[in-house]
This record gives sequence, structure tokens and C-alpha cells, in this order.
Amino acid sequence: MRSPRNYKRIVIKIGASIFAGDKHKIDTALIHDISCQISALVKQGKEVVVVSSGAIAIGMSILKTTSRPKELAYLQATAAIGQHELMHIYKLAFNKHGINCAQLLLTWDDFSDRRYLNAKHTLNTLLELKCVPIINENDTVATEEIKFGDNDKLSALVSILVDADLLIILSDVDGLLDKDKKVIRSVGRITPAIKSLACPTSKKKCVGGMITKIQAASIAVDSGIPCVIANGGKKGIISRVALDPYSRGTIFIPKKK
Repeated sequence: MRSPRNYKRIVIKIGASIFAGDKHKIDTALIHDISCQISALVKQGKEVVVVSSGAIAIGMSILKTTSRPKELAYLQATAAIGQHELMHIYKLAFNKHGINCAQLLLTWDDFSDRRYLNAKHTLNTLLELKCVPIINENDTVATEEIKFGDNDKLSALVSILVDADLLIILSDVDGLLDKDKKVIRSVGRITPAIKSLACPTSKKKCVGGMITKIQAASIAVDSGIPCVIANGGKKGIISRVALDPYSRGTIFIPKKK
């Protein structure tokens, strides 16, 4: 049964597919629109953490290459080139609205032992300062993460880390589609039938796909955090979902905390 709720602390995952438009150009207009929506939420008193892909996609754009590098050293170098440009785009976008942002580069090792607590304290302090933390996997030094990792699962772990009220995963799809290609509005339990609806991405600039999004949703809902998969290209999508997670995309309903 739906009930009104104030989603104060929100984690938003932004997929690389949102950054890379046609002809391998970065859609800065869309990034500015997303930043505008997030800034409005912060000014309303909400706390927002962004988990953003895009470093490798932007690096590919700068290097004018259309194929994701296969050799690890070139993949890491591409990420290094793209990461600072990614943050520069965010900085310009948020500064237009008087909002500060900060960069955190994490690996899975940061979610263990004392490093976990350090990351938690840093994020909580940034949120107290009304700053928007922007998190990405540290692809410039990570090895296994680049080959097998994805920011969908990272966003779910970050949601647990900061005790979020809501996780929003933005991609270039409207949500989880059924066999008739219609959006499933809500998922009460992630069953084998639900998992069978997912298919991996075929895009050259990013990893993951609906499979990893469902895996991330499973991690979140098992920890009592609702998760919404929605289309980041739709106008006002963040504002709508933050107000009512049932209004757009697919919501995965959590277990009790």
C-alpha cells in the first residue's frame, strides 16, 4: 500500500549512456538539466549524492575514438583523461545554481573495515555542508573493477553507506520492460521471472545493462531502500521521482529496514 513519505537523502546514479549522445559527442545540455534538478532538491533541504559514470565515455570523446579500449593500460588512461573533464562539466553546471560539488573516487576496497567509516564520515560531512558529492569508481588504478565492475552496484553500496531514503538509477531506458515492451511500474519481489526480463547492454561506451540494474536494486531493497530505474533523458525526471517514486519508471519496493 502506497503511503506518502519524505525522501530526504537520495542517491542518484547517472549512466554513461546519458553522457554520450549521437556522433560520440557529450550531451552537456542534458548534464546541465540534471544538475539543475539536483540543485533544486538541495535548495528544498534534501541531501543528494551522485554516483556518476562517464569518465571513460568522455575520455573516448576527447581522444576521438569510437571503440572502448580493450587493453587495460589504455582503458585506465582514457578514464584518467575523462575524469577531470567529467568533474569540470559538473562544476560548471552546479556553480550556475550556487551549489558546490565534490569528487570521491572509490574502489570496492573502500567498503571494508576502517576505510568504510572514513568514506561514510566524509560523505556525511559534505552533505551537512550542502555540497553534492559526485562518486565514481576509481577506474584509473582499478583493474578488476574496470573489467567486471559497474556503477549500478556501486550506487547501491553507496546508498547503504549513507543510509539513503531512495536510490534512483538513471539510464536511457524508461524502466524494466515486460515481454510486451511495456514498463513495469512496480516490483514487489525480484523473482527469476523478473530477472529473465533483463538483457545486457550492447553499447560500446559503457558496461552493465538492465542485469546490473536489477542486481543493484536487489542490494538496495534487501537493505530497506526503495530503488527506481528511470530514463534520465526525460525532462524533469529527477524532480518527479524524488517527489513520488511511483510516478515514473520502475520502482523496486524494499523490505522493511
